[in-house]
Amino acid sequence: MTEDLSFRRKPLTPEQRQARDAARRIEAEKAMRDHEAAQKAFYANKERLRAERLAREAAAPKG
Repeated sequence: MTEDLSFRRKPLTPEQRQARDAARRIEAEKAMRDHEAAQKAFYANKERLRAERLAREAAAPKG
């Protein structure tokens, strides 16, 4: 039986490899910036809610 080799990829040229690597690096840096921004927003909101809760607890009548 003959083997179908049509699914194999053509090897990349060094220029194509460099372009692919640069694009991946840029995409990874953007993903990290987005993740860091989301983390900062999450913790800022967490601290805001914590402060509101502590203020409500302090204002609530004891007993």
